[in-house]
Amino acid sequence: MDYTIRNATKTDMPQVLNLIKELAVFEREPHAVEVTVEDLQKDGFSNNPEFHCFVAEINNKIEGIALTYNRYSTWKGRALHLEDLIVSETMRGSGLGTALLDEVIKYAYKLGVKRVNWEVLDWNEPAITFYEKKGAKVMRDWDVVQLNEDGIKNYIAKI
Repeated sequence: MDYTIRNATKTDMPQVLNLIKELAVFEREPHAVEVTVEDLQKDGFSNNPEFHCFVAEINNKIEGIALTYNRYSTWKGRALHLEDLIVSETMRGSGLGTALLDEVIKYAYKLGVKRVNWEVLDWNEPAITFYEKKGAKVMRDWDVVQLNEDGIKNYIAKI
């Protein structure tokens, strides 16, 4: 299979959003995606981009993405967060996930970060197995904590 892994461009964002929506369906949250192409273009390609994205392209079609952003760990210092590693359903098992993860890890090494973080759903055993085979430690004793937009508003209203 002939593919290219490269930095995403602003014009890739419609295809990137399609993969984000495909992931939402896979993760049983088909209506949860609120981000738009315009958000992705603005947030990823401004003077101070909020994220860095790699794409996997086959025959001019984006079949996978890895979207990262910078974090800071109070224990380790600079870190990189892998928000999503997505491979289209038709290309899973083709090696694109490995190629994208390889690119993220090379990027993290180049940045000199102390750690790369990401989450995986506890029921996504194929992804967990994939990450563990790559040497990642899946920390099953941690829970993800979030406040959504309404939760933020409710919290502020009680202060």
